[in-house]
Amino acid sequence: MNENKILQLVTFKLDNEEFGVDILKVQEINKMMNITKIPNAPFFVEGVINLRGKIIPIVDLRKKLGFQSKEYDKATRIIVIELDGLVLGFVVDSVSEVLRIPRDTIEPPPSLVGGIESDYIEGVGKLDDRLLILLELKKVFVGNERNELEKASLN
Repeated sequence: MNENKILQLVTFKLDNEEFGVDILKVQEINKMMNITKIPNAPFFVEGVINLRGKIIPIVDLRKKLGFQSKEYDKATRIIVIELDGLVLGFVVDSVSEVLRIPRDTIEPPPSLVGGIESDYIEGVGKLDDRLLILLELKKVFVGNERNELEKASLN
């Protein structure tokens, strides 16, 4: 089988929805840790963490994607992802698994979600009895928001 045709994804949950991101962008997955609040941060930025000497902004993906807030619990994880030189931590409800799925099972996002919010939905993967929403996280933060995050991560 041609290796280019297989996508490797880290899958995670927000509410009951399952999302996936390209495993090559994921640096690590951590349990919840102490987050230091930053004044005047955008509403979706929980604060920063010190990860082995590097200051990393932490984004609550629930808030950023418009989900209801939820208490963190023992399943909550921080997925550390590098987006074009900017390292961010994304808080998710839980990390499910690493999946290998054929690229041809991915469909473009339905045109109904064709608003600005769908810019960062790369596609929808069909897996047996479930759907997996593929996120292109670098499109989640553009312009001013990216500048704010870069400022937060300056050491």
